[in-house]
Amino acid sequence: MCLGIPGRIVAITDPQKKLAMVDVSGVQREINVACVVDDDVPIENCVGYWVLVHVGFAMSRIDEEEAAATLRTLNELGEVQQELEAMAASA
Repeated sequence: MCLGIPGRIVAITDPQKKLAMVDVSGVQREINVACVVDDDVPIENCVGYWVLVHVGFAMSRIDEEEAAATLRTLNELGEVQQELEAMAASA
C-alpha cells in the first residue's frame, strides 16, 4: 500500500525542474514540488515547509502539528518503517 507521508523540505536541488530534498524521519530523498509551489509560494520559499509526500511528489503543504500527528498515527499503525524502507530503496 502506498501512503502519503509527512516530510520537511530541507533544500531546493533544482529550481528549474522544481526539485527539492525532503527529510522524512531522517531519510532524505529528492522529490518534485511542482504541486506545492505557485505565484504566492515560489520554490525559493519552500525550505522548511512540511509537505505530504507520495511517490516522489509533494502533494500538499501541511503544518507542523498535522505532520507530527500523522507520523504518530503511522508509527502506531506500523506503516512508517515500511514507507521509509521503500523511500530509501528507491533513492
